[in-house]
Amino acid sequence: MKKILFGLTMLMSLNVSAQNPVYLDETKPVEERIEDALKRMTLREKINVIHAQSKFSSAGVPRLGIPELWTDDGPHGIRAEVLWDQWNQAGWTNDSIVAFPALTCLAATWNPEMALLYGESIGEEARYRNKSVLLGPGVNINRSPLNGRSFEYMGEDPYLSSKMVVPYVQGVQSKGVATCVKHFALNNSETNRNNENVVLDDRALYEIYLPAFKAAVIEGKTWSIMGSYNLYQNQHACHNKRLLVDILKGEWGFDGVVISDWGGVHNTMEAITNGMDLEFGTWTNGLTEGASNAYDNYYLAVPYLKLIQSGKVTTAELDEKVRRVLRLIYRTAMNKNRPYGNICSEAHYAAAQKIGEEGIVLLQNKNKILPIDLNKAKKILVVGENAIKMMTVGGGSSSLKAQHEILPLDGLKMRIGDRAKVVYARGYVGDPTGSYNNVTTGQDLNDSRTPAELIAEATMEAADADYVIFIGGLNKSNHQDAEGADRLQYDLPYNQSDVINALSKVNKNIIVVNISGNAVAMPWRNEVSAIVQDWYLGSQAGLSLASVLMGDVNPSGKLPYTIYEKLEDCSAHSVGEFVNERRKQVYDVHYKEGIFVGYRYTDMQKKVQPAFPFGYGLSYTTFTYGKPVADAKTMTADGKLIVTVTVKNTGTREGQEVVQLYIADKKSSLPRPVKELKGFQKVRLAAGESKEVSFTIEKEALSFFDDMKHAWVAEPGKFEAIIAASATDIKGVVPFELK
Repeated sequence: MKKILFGLTMLMSLNVSAQNPVYLDETKPVEERIEDALKRMTLREKINVIHAQSKFSSAGVPRLGIPELWTDDGPHGIRAEVLWDQWNQAGWTNDSIVAFPALTCLAATWNPEMALLYGESIGEEARYRNKSVLLGPGVNINRSPLNGRSFEYMGEDPYLSSKMVVPYVQGVQSKGVATCVKHFALNNSETNRNNENVVLDDRALYEIYLPAFKAAVIEGKTWSIMGSYNLYQNQHACHNKRLLVDILKGEWGFDGVVISDWGGVHNTMEAITNGMDLEFGTWTNGLTEGASNAYDNYYLAVPYLKLIQSGKVTTAELDEKVRRVLRLIYRTAMNKNRPYGNICSEAHYAAAQKIGEEGIVLLQNKNKILPIDLNKAKKILVVGENAIKMMTVGGGSSSLKAQHEILPLDGLKMRIGDRAKVVYARGYVGDPTGSYNNVTTGQDLNDSRTPAELIAEATMEAADADYVIFIGGLNKSNHQDAEGADRLQYDLPYNQSDVINALSKVNKNIIVVNISGNAVAMPWRNEVSAIVQDWYLGSQAGLSLASVLMGDVNPSGKLPYTIYEKLEDCSAHSVGEFVNERRKQVYDVHYKEGIFVGYRYTDMQKKVQPAFPFGYGLSYTTFTYGKPVADAKTMTADGKLIVTVTVKNTGTREGQEVVQLYIADKKSSLPRPVKELKGFQKVRLAAGESKEVSFTIEKEALSFFDDMKHAWVAEPGKFEAIIAASATDIKGVVPFELK
C-alpha cells in the first residue's frame, strides 16, 4: 500500500494524470525507444529515475508506462522484503527462499558449470520475486584473510575469479535479471571502508584487482556494476573518474548502469561528471542518518536538479545517465520475453546441495580416516557450536530468510540414522544470538557453563567415541565473516583451539570441520587426523557436509586462497599495509606488495611455506599425471601453443581432479611472479580411467601490464607451461619460447 500511495503522490507532483498514461511505441528497436522516451520525459522525471525512491527501488515513469526498477541483495539468495523506508522486515509470509552456498564455496568448486547452475538457479528466484537487479556477485580479491567480507568473493586469484564470474553472470541474466557485479573496485577491507584511500601501482590494479570485473563486463556482459565505498586516487570509487569513466566506460566500453553502494555517493558534482548513474542509499543524503523518505535530498536528486535549473550544469550528463537506466529497464522489467521464475523448487535445493558438495575441500586425511565407515562406528561424537548454529542469518547484506536450513548436526543424524549413536557436546560458546534486520533464527544458544566445563564434557564423551567430529570455525557475527568490520585475529575465535587440543589428547580419530569464508590459523593440524574446509553452505548445509564425510560424494574442491601458517606470511601484512582499527578521517593504505598477492608472494619466500597452498585439495581416490607435452617448441605473438597431459584415476572409486596450468616467464624486463594461474579444467574419472586434458596458450596468458606503456606486453623469450595439482604440487613442466 505504501508503494502504491507513493507512486500516486509522485504522479500528482508531476501534474500528470495517472488515468491517461502515454505509452511508448513497442515496435521500434530498443535504442530508438530509449531516445523516444528520453525526448518525452520532463526534467523532473529524468531526475527521478537516477536515484532511489525507497530502500531498494528507483522510480519509473508511469506516464510513459516505464516501470520502477527493483533491486535485491544477493549474491547467495534473494533477501527478504524490507519496509519501504526502513531496514526492518516487511513481515511478508511469502518471501522465504533457498539459501545458496557462499561465493567462496562456488570458487572452491573450480567448476564453471557450477557457476552457471548457481546463476540460473538464483536468477529464477530473483525473477519470481520480480526483481530487476541482483546486487551481486562479488569479485574483489582476497588480499588479506582478515577481510570480513571475503566470504562473498571468489578468492585470491584474478584468473580463477574471472572464469567463475562469467557463467554466473550469464546464468542470472538469462532469466531476465541483471547482475550488479561488485564492489568496483579495491574494496579489500571492511573496518574503514568509507575512508580508506587505496594507493597502488597500475600493474597491481590491472593484473590483480581488475581482471574479474573486466571479464564480467566484456565476456559476461553484465548489465550493471556497483561502485565500492573506498577511495582511490583520493576520489570515492562511486564517483571516481579513473575507474568509472576512463577504465569501465572508456577502455571496456561498458554500456550498462553504475549503481552506487548504499550511501557510497558523497559529492553531487563528482557524481554528475565521474560516471555514477544511479544513486541508492540509506538515510537523508544516502549515508547520514536522518530524515525518513528523504530521497529528494540525495546528491543526484534535488541538488542536481537545482544545478541544472540555475544553469550551472547542462543536461548532457543527465541524459546519458537516463539512457543507461532506461536500457537496464528495457533489458529487465520491460523485457516481455524474459522467462518466468520459480522459488524454493526441488531443483534449486538440489543445485544448492550439489554446489556445496563440490566446493568442500578435504585438506588432511591421515590413515584414510575419511570417509566414515559406519560398519566400524558405534559412537560418533559431534562437538562445536557451528554444528547447531544457523548461518543463513547475519553477515550483513547477504543475510537471508531461508525457507529452511539443515544444520550440520541434523544432516549427519539424517544420514547416519540408527546405524550409529550420534552424541553432541557444545565444546565452546561463540555467539548465541541469531538475528539481523529483524530476521531471527529462533534459536536460543545461550549456555552458562564455563569453558572448562564445556571442554570437560567434550573430552569425557570423546574418550570412547569411534569418531570425533569437531565442527567450528567462524560465523557471520561482527568481526567474524561479516560486512562492516574485519576480523580481529587470524586464530580461531572463542578458544576453539583449546577444545581441539584437548580432544586430540583423548582420541586419535579427530576430524576438524572448519566452517568459514576465510583462511584461519591451524596450529593443531598435526594433532588431528582429518581437516575439512567447509563453507557457509546455505539451506542444504548439513546434507552437503554429511554427503562428503560419509563418502556418498567424493570431495573435489580446491582452495581458492592460501591458508597461511601465520598472518605475517600474508603479503598484505608482511609487506603492505592493512589497517584494522577504526579511523574517522580519510587516510592512505599502501598496497606495497603490488602484484605479489597470495601464492604469488609465498612462491618467492623460500623460508615461508603455507599451511595449505592455493589450489590444494585431496580426494578419496588418487590421480597420476603423465608427462605433459606441447605441439611445438615455439609460438608467435599471433599464434598459440597446445599443451596436453594425461590424467589417470589410480584409485578404486570415481572422482574429480582439477588440473591446473600455470605460466612462468623465465626472464622479463619487469619483476614477475614465479608462476601465475592461466588455465584449469575439472575432469571426472571413473576408477582406472584416463583422460587427456589440453590447454591452449595464447599471447594473453604470457602478458604482463607495463604501466609505463599502459599496455599489456608479451616479451619474446623463454617460458614454462607448468601442469600442477596445486600451487606447490608441480606435476610437469613444458619449456617453450615466444618468438
